[in-house]
Amino acid sequence: MGPGAPFAGRGQVVGLLGGSFDPPHAGHLRITEEAIQRLGLDWVWWLVSPGNPLKREGPAPMARRIAAARALVRNPRVKVTDLEARIGTRYTAETLERLAARYPHVTFVWLMGSDNLAQFHRWRDWRKIMAEVPVAVLARPGARLSARFAPAARAFRGAQINERDARLLARREPPAWVALNLPLVPLSSSAIRAQGGWTR
Repeated sequence: MGPGAPFAGRGQVVGLLGGSFDPPHAGHLRITEEAIQRLGLDWVWWLVSPGNPLKREGPAPMARRIAAARALVRNPRVKVTDLEARIGTRYTAETLERLAARYPHVTFVWLMGSDNLAQFHRWRDWRKIMAEVPVAVLARPGARLSARFAPAARAFRGAQINERDARLLARREPPAWVALNLPLVPLSSSAIRAQGGWTR
């Protein structure tokens, strides 16, 4: 993957938080910190995406979003990356496949907000994602109920583990997922943009 790729040691567990980060904000930090603590992660990599295939309008320039994310992050266990741009993938399933090949001795856990679970069935190869990596769903404002009844949640109901067993998630054979209820931070990138706090 070349110079600049993040490090992870043999046997370590890496949480992957993908998204546009357009802009990054305290809510991203909150779910990241909670994931590290409650899932027992060694690292979290923010995968700042070149663009979201489900969104018609493109995000702010990649370099600007990366710089804003790096300015926000203070935890040394959180790495802001441009991995998807670096390896040329647009879809999460492709990204996970490439990372598994590049880091064969690392366990990856996919992290997503509950708002993403609500529309996860629209992602390309979403069933393949669930079958290949453990998934942690972190509660987001206004999306708890819709996520609970999402098609993906219903399809993989039998693979859901209890929240109190969250630290065991990374050692479970996929499909395995957990829903983590968090103190809600009422922030979203779209709301920040709507209020004029971030212009593209």
